[in-house]
Amino acid sequence: MDGIRPTIASLHGIVAASHPQAAAAGAQILAAGGNAFDAAVAVAAVLGVVEPFMSGLFGNGMATVRPAGGPIRALQFRAGVPRAFPLGRYGKREEMYRGPMATSAPGNLAGWDALLKAHGTLSLAEALAPAIRLARDGFALIDYTAFGINGSAKELAPYSFFEDWSRVYTGGRGAVRAGEVLRLSELADTFEAIAAHGIGHLYGGALGQRIVDHLRGLGGCLSMADIEAAQHVAWTTPLSAPYRDLMVHVPRPPSQAFQMLIGLRILDGFDVGSLPFLGVEHLDLVWRAARLAAGARIEAGNPKPELLARLLEDEAIARLRARCADGVVISGPAEQWVAPPEGRVAGQHTTSLSVSDRAGNLVCLTQSLGALFGNGVVVPGTGVCLNNGLYWGELDPRSPNHLIPGGELMTSVAPSLATRGGVPVLALGTPGSYGISQTQTQVMVHHVDYGMALQAAIEAPRARLWDGVRVQAESRIEASVIEALRARGHAVETPSAWTSAVGGMQGISIDPASGVMTGGADPRREGYVVPG
Repeated sequence: MDGIRPTIASLHGIVAASHPQAAAAGAQILAAGGNAFDAAVAVAAVLGVVEPFMSGLFGNGMATVRPAGGPIRALQFRAGVPRAFPLGRYGKREEMYRGPMATSAPGNLAGWDALLKAHGTLSLAEALAPAIRLARDGFALIDYTAFGINGSAKELAPYSFFEDWSRVYTGGRGAVRAGEVLRLSELADTFEAIAAHGIGHLYGGALGQRIVDHLRGLGGCLSMADIEAAQHVAWTTPLSAPYRDLMVHVPRPPSQAFQMLIGLRILDGFDVGSLPFLGVEHLDLVWRAARLAAGARIEAGNPKPELLARLLEDEAIARLRARCADGVVISGPAEQWVAPPEGRVAGQHTTSLSVSDRAGNLVCLTQSLGALFGNGVVVPGTGVCLNNGLYWGELDPRSPNHLIPGGELMTSVAPSLATRGGVPVLALGTPGSYGISQTQTQVMVHHVDYGMALQAAIEAPRARLWDGVRVQAESRIEASVIEALRARGHAVETPSAWTSAVGGMQGISIDPASGVMTGGADPRREGYVVPG
């Protein structure tokens, strides 16, 4: 009727994911009697098949969940730095972008298993069945997937391990086209072995040994001990902060999601909704708050609980609000303590999903391989593509994100749930590297302050703030507004009307009075919502 996506709502359950077949797989689990945790694991596994460049078996992630009638919990399935990582070997992060030294151990499989054991009703084998079927039977490549494969082929072609990668994803041809059928039979075999033998097949078992041996042959340092350690995931109490009449819940460090909470707390002191939507005052205020929150996050690094509490106290937030309102140009880092290498744009190679069911279970999960196809290494005979988690650390020992053998790796993933009066009403998650907290803050403002339906809030124009005063904004924002923002010190670029640089949000809103669940999926990716 109006050229935008229809609202997808349900009383029985809903799945929002970045690929239609993944969302459909989760909805089928719900329709068959599974709960939101069962469906979330099925969706997460399917995404590693149909969206193989964004996440997979050897990735890492975090989830924020609310089991029906219980407290909100966060699950961290995030591996650290390998114990044998050679300090001093590398002078530039760019050297660890691809190849065997880039990988950290895998947390995803352990995370999926923990979700099922804590709150699911299905076995791991049952939850993996849709992924096995799609990998074995094949699936049609749609535009974004074909684009991701072809773009990666050009970048990976110079590497010695390209042949293995190309054989799996392009049939050895080095390119694909939309509409082709991709079959990942080796990955199907791997999933079937896990279904039969459990997660020990990877963590200490034959699959783990095969991966370690292959990496050792390529010059990598990941050990079986590193992989075995990654199976020990952590359930924690989320970090929470108020925004308007909501309480927003995100994972604790090593997640950097506290940036989102700082940004929202700054904005909570302003009547944002009274400002013209997407006008100069609205965007200037939100961008300034987001940049101040990024600066606070970078300065804090991987904060201990005491420092984290101080960052969110009224006194600290009051100082940031005053700076936000003073009109003086805000310039500073928005990415890492050490800027990314020149010419390398931090990738949006992560995926997020949200699932709810009629019983009141709610899951928001974000998982990643790091970069597009991770480190680019596919282990022959397994169909498993490895992550490049170490690239997202830093080599300078002065940095709070310094790579230390056996140490933690911080992450920008920030799956969030929001409650009103203790009742869950919103799940928001997105990819976007260090823009994740920026994206989630902007969508929260659209939805909460301006009263937009979730789908419309996700589709509305957004921006990504980079180091200094650089801003990449979607050109659907009025040209006169962009010019006025430039006059206020924002170095705004408008390369396109839609860009995945601002993330790929998937979310769910819930009306506690009626029980209606409404999904939102980002058209900047192949996002889709399917009712259960």
